[in-house]
Amino acid sequence: MNTQHIDETVQYLRTCITGDIPQIAIILGSGLGPMAQHIEQPVTIPYGQIPHFKQSTAIGHKGNLIIGTLGGKRVMAMQGRFHYYEGYSMEEVTFPVRVMSRLGVKLLFVSNAAGAVNPSFRVGDMMIITDHINFMPNPLIGPNMEEFGPRFPDMTTVYSRRLRESAHAEAALLGETLREGIYAAGTGPTYETPAEYRMYRTLGADAAGMSTVPEVIVARHCGMEIFGMSIITNQSNDLNDHCLNDGDDVIRQADRAAEKMSALFRAIITKL
Repeated sequence: MNTQHIDETVQYLRTCITGDIPQIAIILGSGLGPMAQHIEQPVTIPYGQIPHFKQSTAIGHKGNLIIGTLGGKRVMAMQGRFHYYEGYSMEEVTFPVRVMSRLGVKLLFVSNAAGAVNPSFRVGDMMIITDHINFMPNPLIGPNMEEFGPRFPDMTTVYSRRLRESAHAEAALLGETLREGIYAAGTGPTYETPAEYRMYRTLGADAAGMSTVPEVIVARHCGMEIFGMSIITNQSNDLNDHCLNDGDDVIRQADRAAEKMSALFRAIITKL
């Protein structure tokens, strides 16, 4: 990864930020961009204006970096992410996380729309990610960036137990029940076949998607504390008898759940 590009992006963003530099970042997945509407005193920067940022081409990803206040804390939020299936390299997909780290972000919230692998899960459920299974190229392949982290980062406790416990406590106060589970990440852009869903289930996954894990790996490499959440937007089809997955419907289902997730993220951040 080109560290000069990281520095140039950081320098540009510093000129856009008034007040304290946020130490909390949020990456909003498919259909979850509406959460950004709850950020107070926002400074909205389209990705096209940010040096070395790519464009979000996926449905439901507006492509803005928003800096402001949420839950009384300074945050920066990506309203849309970059995906490997869009044709971007892993370096490009995870570039924003490197920039966040260089700016001083210490805590990363990640969210996504995911398909249920666990048969007990239902559309609209919110699942705290407790662990992941990676079927994508590892973004740390190549020369190690020693200034960010070690050659072989430990992945035993990637998803913060402290924040997971806080999420359950705050969800109870909001009258919500959260699922917990393991997220399996594939490259996409095809939805999983019934055989692939059965494979994921056999391996212990509860939900499957096409994002999040590359950013989490790089955030872990950078020493960030991480909280991850999936919104269940579709269910697995093990019978091979009809089509269940539709990109537009995934966005509609994520939109319906976005308000609940927004309230939960605000509550967790408020208590930090």
